[in-house]
Amino acid sequence: MIVVDGEGIPIGLTLGSASPAEVKLIEALLNFSYGKSKVKRLIYDKAADSDPLRMALKKRGVDLICPHRRNRRKAPLQDGRKLRRYDRRWKVERTFAWLGNYRRLVVRWERKLSMYRAFFHAACMMIVLKKL
Repeated sequence: MIVVDGEGIPIGLTLGSASPAEVKLIEALLNFSYGKSKVKRLIYDKAADSDPLRMALKKRGVDLICPHRRNRRKAPLQDGRKLRRYDRRWKVERTFAWLGNYRRLVVRWERKLSMYRAFFHAACMMIVLKKL
């Protein structure tokens, strides 16, 4: 999971197992942001549509922008005006495409997570250096 700024430059990342739900990993992701950059808005896909997550992020001062799931039983908590910002999610997908240029990250060849994490950080550093 990765946090990017408005230009698609990585400002925080975390690696975890594929088995837990993404909702449980989002708060841990926000704890690993680089530098003094504070996340004000979090644009995410439908996987983050969770009322407890929305309340926890609201306490941290983070505005969660994600479309509601189709099978949602409770009333929607956000109006359509905020979802206009969801169109900017392509910048995150572009960052994943940039990371896909590093073949070692596309297929995990390393047996140890620490080696894969090192290459992931190095790829993010290369992206940041290219954009400066």
